[in-house]
Amino acid sequence: MKLGPKAAAAALVLSASLALTACGGGAGAGSNAGAAPTSLTLGTLRDITSWDPAQAHVGHALQPYQAAYDTLILREPDGKLSPMLATAWKYNDTNTKLTVDLRTDVTFSDGAKFNAEAAKANLDHFKKANGPQMAQLASVSDIAVVDEDTIDINLTATEPALEYFLSQAAGLMGSPQSLGTDAIKTVPVGSGPYVMDKAASVKDSQTVFTARDGYWNKDLQKYKKLTLKILTDPTARTNALVSGQVDATLLDPKNGKQAEGAKMKLEANQVDWSGLLLLDRDGTKNPALANVKVRQAINHAFDRKTILEQVMLGQGTPTSQPFGKDSGAWTEELENYYSYDPAKAKQLLKESGFEGNVTIDVPTLPGAETLISVLQQQLADVGITLKPGAAITNTFTADVAAQKYHAMFYNLFQGEPTVAIDQIVSTKALYNPFKNTAPELEAKIQAVRTGGEEAGTLAQDVNKYVVEQAWFAPLFRTNQMYYHNDKVNVTPQAQQAVPSIYNYSPAK
Repeated sequence: MKLGPKAAAAALVLSASLALTACGGGAGAGSNAGAAPTSLTLGTLRDITSWDPAQAHVGHALQPYQAAYDTLILREPDGKLSPMLATAWKYNDTNTKLTVDLRTDVTFSDGAKFNAEAAKANLDHFKKANGPQMAQLASVSDIAVVDEDTIDINLTATEPALEYFLSQAAGLMGSPQSLGTDAIKTVPVGSGPYVMDKAASVKDSQTVFTARDGYWNKDLQKYKKLTLKILTDPTARTNALVSGQVDATLLDPKNGKQAEGAKMKLEANQVDWSGLLLLDRDGTKNPALANVKVRQAINHAFDRKTILEQVMLGQGTPTSQPFGKDSGAWTEELENYYSYDPAKAKQLLKESGFEGNVTIDVPTLPGAETLISVLQQQLADVGITLKPGAAITNTFTADVAAQKYHAMFYNLFQGEPTVAIDQIVSTKALYNPFKNTAPELEAKIQAVRTGGEEAGTLAQDVNKYVVEQAWFAPLFRTNQMYYHNDKVNVTPQAQQAVPSIYNYSPAK
């Protein structure tokens, strides 16, 4: 099918949020002609709500924290895990205790020393702070200090993703003296390569950092000044990139054409899947969503290929499954499991007993208004009402956890199987706020957690379950389109739309 003329015209207004977050000079600002740039300015999608490391998120929202905070483990551009504040780590024979050796030459920006007590304080704080990624340490029972530079992380059950989590939000280390204070909410206090210039920073406009004197790893500290320029509008980001106000930023297919015309360089990879999260699968707030035939009807209502071509200008791959190819859980048979079949959708609705009585309220993802309007049109064609509501804000993770939404359109990261399970499937997952589960599913998840090298293959059973039960309505895996000028070298980060802060360096 073709989209209606209004939708097709509106398709020219897209946001880089689908490809998922005051002034600052470009990389060459203040440098001598021909000299290596000393400053870097990045265009970001949104500001941080709190600089407390326990409130850190993932994806776009992790990058700013990396400026001020080191993690226990470093995730390399290719996804390999390497030492950072942790020099080595090893599991016991039952994989229920991770012993971590720590650096002894690191201090925080307030002068406090990093040691085992500091690491324990951070991990304890993370577990108690109810942050958006609290599930990352849900399997941790306690942290024991072995000696000044060694801790034991004890688990209630095996957690194959723990080392990965220690390279993410759970691994961020802040000064123990600042954890839990009001001050750290507005000014980060970490051991990272940069410190915030509070006087030059403006909430929701820009955050400015300067290189921290005496930072322990100069290889990760590439610039004297780092500016994160908050630009929520994709057109504003494009104009800022083309004019030299920012050196790199995330764009969408339409604006990417303008960037390419201005000779900007593209780093592209498929990281997220975009689609509807049908969260209230037990019908707590929306009884219709408890019926699997309703959820399956929703999936059959979407013409994924046409939506991708006309709205996303072909930048992606249609899919019916939430697990990506790199996870090992992806299977060919699930890729097009839900064909575009309005007649079948209508029949399923009739069989469900909810024919003519399905209304789905969703918040509006800023920048996704066009796509949501197309979904609204195609659902209406089969007799389902989609009602877009207020825009998602910086508090959306708390809103999701509080069961504010019974469904939502969003873009979610496709990581390793246990990482993805802990994000969208398990009862501790942020994007399973209603704690939906079943004994059959729990058995499949446990098999993945204890499967070792076979975890990816075993996760295919989890993937098949959530696809057949229509927990989600995936549309496509999107091409993340990250552009930069020729003043900066950018190394893409595996499974991330936005590179880690360490992946930028001055072009020679």
